[in-house]
Amino acid sequence: MRNVMDLQFSALSQNESFARVTVTSFIAQLDPTMDEITEIKTVVSEAVTNAIIHGYENDPNGIVYISVVLEEDTVYLTIKDKGIGISDLEEAKQPLFTTKPELERSGMGFTIMENFMDHVQVESEASKGTTIHLTKHLSNKKSLCN
Repeated sequence: MRNVMDLQFSALSQNESFARVTVTSFIAQLDPTMDEITEIKTVVSEAVTNAIIHGYENDPNGIVYISVVLEEDTVYLTIKDKGIGISDLEEAKQPLFTTKPELERSGMGFTIMENFMDHVQVESEASKGTTIHLTKHLSNKKSLCN
């Protein structure tokens, strides 16, 4: 069965935790393991924070868009902004690269996403924004209570 959730919210840093909790609450119906929940929470945090800090440069008028599709034991997650875009995507994907060193950013966002998800695809265009497509196949281990 296919199930879809779409969400949009203001590009405010306090909404990052809202996004993380909302997405993991939605995927809970697939009975993910605690490790899978933690990985997805982390990835959502990284992508949403990147949209707010880098995409919109903390402009509260920006909107972050999240779409989650559940199919069988797979989570398809899309996180999008319509901000400034990424000028050099390959450079941005390099571990420890950051455009905001003054904010003590670690530059590990894309590396974390690639380590925790089964598939990561990033599309970005200057002045039009960035879209991150993420796929995670869950182990689908049912609890003993079921």
